[in-house]
Amino acid sequence: MPDHETRRPTPQGFGESNAERLPIPERSAMTEAQRAAADAIINGPRKAIFGPFVPLLQTPALMERIGKTGEALRFEGILPERVRELAVCVVARETGNQFEWQTHAPLAVKAGVEASAIDALAAGRTPRNLSAEDACVCDFVIELMQRHGVSDATYADATARFGEPGAVELTALVGYFLMVCWIMNVARTPGPSGSMMPKLRAFPA
Repeated sequence: MPDHETRRPTPQGFGESNAERLPIPERSAMTEAQRAAADAIINGPRKAIFGPFVPLLQTPALMERIGKTGEALRFEGILPERVRELAVCVVARETGNQFEWQTHAPLAVKAGVEASAIDALAAGRTPRNLSAEDACVCDFVIELMQRHGVSDATYADATARFGEPGAVELTALVGYFLMVCWIMNVARTPGPSGSMMPKLRAFPA
């Protein structure tokens, strides 16, 4: 195996080929279970099959349950929208997932996250000069992804701002988006069509 210095960086979220591995099948080719799962998503708050639900359609029962978890986190949670969107952006950058980045980075700015913070994340840097709340979110999410837990100081900061339920919800949010980013990375699910948000580039080697 070549040493770290000579290894070429893998494009984040994709292998050497960008060909989508698991595109959505034609409805006529779907099983009855796939059609039922697709209809449940279409008739819910999402209104369409996109992003992680394209590859998840391969496993309709899992798609249904993962979809319900995502609905609870995004549409029934207690965290402020800005907090949620910033957390998703940190996860998307760390996993190099194009779909979630191109979807949620504009939503984060719209929700009040500084554009400079999004630019820093895109460049692979930790955002600086954040509000105390946004800094808490970044610390929590980055620590959780890198260390699989958080320090006492970071936990205390998060619970002081969002309460214990909010800290649990933030942890679950990170886990949920890690899972769907991984699924899309494996499936090579492309970013949303027509997005004006530039694609992520690989982290520096």
